[in-house]
Amino acid sequence: MKHRIVLAALLTTGAGVASAQGPAFGIKGGLNLSSLAVDAANEEKTRLGVNGGVFFRTMPEEAFGLQIELLYSGKGSNTTYSGFFGLIDQEVDFNLNYIELPVMASFRVGGIVDLQAGAYAGYLLNANVSTSGDLGSGSEELDKDSFATMDFGLGGGVAFNAGPVQVGVRYLHGLTNVADTDAADLLLGDAKNRCVQAFVSLGIPSN
Repeated sequence: MKHRIVLAALLTTGAGVASAQGPAFGIKGGLNLSSLAVDAANEEKTRLGVNGGVFFRTMPEEAFGLQIELLYSGKGSNTTYSGFFGLIDQEVDFNLNYIELPVMASFRVGGIVDLQAGAYAGYLLNANVSTSGDLGSGSEELDKDSFATMDFGLGGGVAFNAGPVQVGVRYLHGLTNVADTDAADLLLGDAKNRCVQAFVSLGIPSN
């Protein structure tokens, strides 16, 4: 009788692990906390944005696979510049919107945890800025040509699988200077994208 109980427990545990295997294809979305690491800024705060799109994982039943994604990702930074010996402060909110292609090596542990590491490429869709402070307030669309069209970087994170649902967090470290003209460089210098993503993925059955 005891052997039957143990066997039943093992089968139940095995079924639970199998059901915890991550999805192979689906949609995902979440929030970005981003910054630009601007050297010239007197103060810099993270900017809240969104991310969302689709993903595909090779060999979802195996411990190792590649997770390939196509995402919209809103990045940027909220910075404060001071001038005239600190008498003038101006807050500038940079908003940079990208289409990104992350490719992550995914290592599955125990059928539940995915450890991910890889790289991404991003294409700049548009850029805008809003300002407020001693010099006035306003917002405007920025010339996209003032910024690097392509952004490249490294990334890594962890995700947890529960059936078709995956919840995770990822850090993206840009390697490309955002500014691409002298005018943009005056404000941003050699700033690069830094971003923490929190996301929820929902797998779509293949049959």
